[in-house]
Amino acid sequence: MTLTINGDTRQTEAVTVLEFLTSINLPSQMVVVEHNGEIVPRDRFSERCLKEADVLEIVQMMAGG
Repeated sequence: MTLTINGDTRQTEAVTVLEFLTSINLPSQMVVVEHNGEIVPRDRFSERCLKEADVLEIVQMMAGG
């Protein structure tokens, strides 16, 4: 399926937000995900299903100062 991730088109076989994050090696504890304009609570990543043409905005938190 084709998704738009942070403005870029990407192909994926992932079915859920958590599966997608795992497929791109992003730890789910270190990101905030917006799915089609709605913030997804971290404890719902495994429940939020993805569909063709969905839009994800993913912000990775950084440590440091």
